[in-house]
Amino acid sequence: MERAGERHPLLPRRTEKAPVEPGAFNGRRLACGAVLMVEALERLAFYAVVGNLVLYLNGSAFGWDGPRATSASLVFTGAAYLASPFGGWLADAWLGRYRTVAAGLALYLFGMLALPLTADPRTRGLVCGNRTAGRHGDGEEGADADYCRGFIYSGLVVVGLAVGCVRSNITPFGADQVTDRGPEAVRRFFNWFYWFINIGAILSLFLVSYIQQNINFFIGYVIPVICLVLGLLIFLLAGPTFITKQADGSAFTGMARSLFRCCCPGTGRLTRSPYSDLSEEMLFGHGRQPADPTQENVKVLRRVIPVFLMLIPYWMVYFQMESTYVLQAVHLQLPSLFGDRPTHNGTEHLQTFPAAWLTMFDAVMLLLLIPLKDTVIDPFLTKRNLLPTPLTRISLGMIFAMFSAIAAGVLESQRLVHVRNNETVSQTVGSTTYVAARLAIWWQVPQYLLIGISEIFVSIPGLEFAYSEAPKSMQCAIMGLFFFFSGIGSFVGSGLLDLVSFPSIGWLNCQLDHGNINSCHMDYYFYLLAGLQCATLPLFISLTVWHEKGRDSSSRPPVCQGLRSGRPAPSSRSSPARFQAGRRV
Repeated sequence: MERAGERHPLLPRRTEKAPVEPGAFNGRRLACGAVLMVEALERLAFYAVVGNLVLYLNGSAFGWDGPRATSASLVFTGAAYLASPFGGWLADAWLGRYRTVAAGLALYLFGMLALPLTADPRTRGLVCGNRTAGRHGDGEEGADADYCRGFIYSGLVVVGLAVGCVRSNITPFGADQVTDRGPEAVRRFFNWFYWFINIGAILSLFLVSYIQQNINFFIGYVIPVICLVLGLLIFLLAGPTFITKQADGSAFTGMARSLFRCCCPGTGRLTRSPYSDLSEEMLFGHGRQPADPTQENVKVLRRVIPVFLMLIPYWMVYFQMESTYVLQAVHLQLPSLFGDRPTHNGTEHLQTFPAAWLTMFDAVMLLLLIPLKDTVIDPFLTKRNLLPTPLTRISLGMIFAMFSAIAAGVLESQRLVHVRNNETVSQTVGSTTYVAARLAIWWQVPQYLLIGISEIFVSIPGLEFAYSEAPKSMQCAIMGLFFFFSGIGSFVGSGLLDLVSFPSIGWLNCQLDHGNINSCHMDYYFYLLAGLQCATLPLFISLTVWHEKGRDSSSRPPVCQGLRSGRPAPSSRSSPARFQAGRRV
């Protein structure tokens, strides 16, 4: 029976008991295709921002030093993920998932306009004002480290808020289109969903990053604006084909009230539940559930939040791929592309290899390994009951992330040796000249490959864990929390970067070389990140053992309860459609 507030397209439905056939997406391909296309366009716009944001702010147009530009990139990424719980709450409590995604895309488009406005010199002066004179003695204008900081950060925060609203809802919204087709259809949708995420990332890093670095940042930021317009139109036009649900209340609201009553016991008597005088044993002894699901929701949070907390050091390493790894790349020797070409004044302009292109190794690894994992490795392990649980796979991903940070630190140490021995080359990236070590950028490939492998073992099982652990009333909320703690990791990484930039520590206090990192010790920062990940790994493994033991014990019905009722006790928590592979359901 259809719930009030749900809208289904005029398409045939299958019952949940019907077996899922290869054509499980029949009748839903248009809806699923629209969601996947919108996600690809949104990811293209997102990576158009983060891919070269460090290079953009560190360039001659703004003159921010390396650590400050890197910190801005980490703050933006963190804001995008921190806003995810708000987006989930907004959908559950007020707008519903469809309207929240549409509103998020519109806000996304509005905030993204800040970047082309600052990239064009004619509009930059209007929105940012005039720059102060150079103070490094290099004769270059605009050495003000805070130039246009307020406007840029405002635009980035708006975009981050919009990303949070879209990201926390479009994932479960897409799964809603095929949930009634069974867990296998949901699993297949997530595989395609992650594929389209990486398709958008590759297109952005390959095409937009090249345009930004070698042609013009203005054109490079107009392209994602056009993509967002196209994505919003597709989502709105495909609205009649979607399965949508209206907002029916947020589980967070009830939990907040419960926590308030715990902190302020005097107010509890005013809002007591009619079941407050009944023991939990009496309520569950006859197979009934309490009217207020808040207690069960809190139990779910107690199980998932420790896992999300332990992932913070991993996200600190992961987001270096879009910040410090890029800063390191522009200080390595970049190969030329297409040779030299003459400019309008007769001088030669070198087409350099875009530093952000190495991030594509992560996306390419995912595109190659996900189908192999889904069609060969996982079925092989499943038949032999050897497929690890999601938390065990996350532990493996942490190991790969640790070695990625170690590889980056070793490369940075060798780069500094070349700089001290004057084995350097002067190269122009965009409109900024860097003194780079005579080490090819290809030495960064191992750290990118390692972080790509780690993402397969952490991000996909992390989404699986968040989706499968959440009851139906908290799917958006739990998914939002997963992204929220990702943002916490980015912010902690930014704060740690600012900490080691203090003159008293001096690891990244790089004022002597005008914002470059040749007088710094960014290798110490990489080793510190690897050490934090290494210290967290045994704690996470212990948490995994505790979590699996708790799942096994909760899946067994209490003996006394079964004897009293004369039938098996109901499960202590209701769960949504679960992934069958890799879980003990």
